Amino acid sequence: MVAGKDGAERAELDLVTLIVASADPPPSAAPEQAALLRLCTTPLSVAELSAYLSLPFSAMTVLLTDMLTADLVTARAPIVRQAVADRSLLEAVMHGLQRL
Repeated sequence: MVAGKDGAERAELDLVTLIVASADPPPSAAPEQAALLRLCTTPLSVAELSAYLSLPFSAMTVLLTDMLTADLVTARAPIVRQAVADRSLLEAVMHGLQRL
C-alpha cells in the first residue's frame, strides 16, 4: 500500500520524468519500492513505472517522493532532441540499406 505523510509536499514530477535507482532495495522496503528499484536499473519514465506497477500517477508521486527523500532513486528531465536529423544523412542511410 502506498501512503504518504499527511500534508507532505510531493516532488515535482510529470509523466515523462525519468527515474533511475540509486541503491538496491533495503530489507525494510515496501513491496512497491522493491519492485520499482528492480525496474529502474535503467531510466524509466514515471508513466512507464505507473503502468508496470499498476499504480495511478498520484500514488506514484507519493511513492517516488518518499524514495527521492531517502536517496533510493534519482529523477531527471527527459533528454529532448534539439534538432531534426539531417535529411541527406537519412536518405544516404536509406539508400545504403536498400542496396543490401
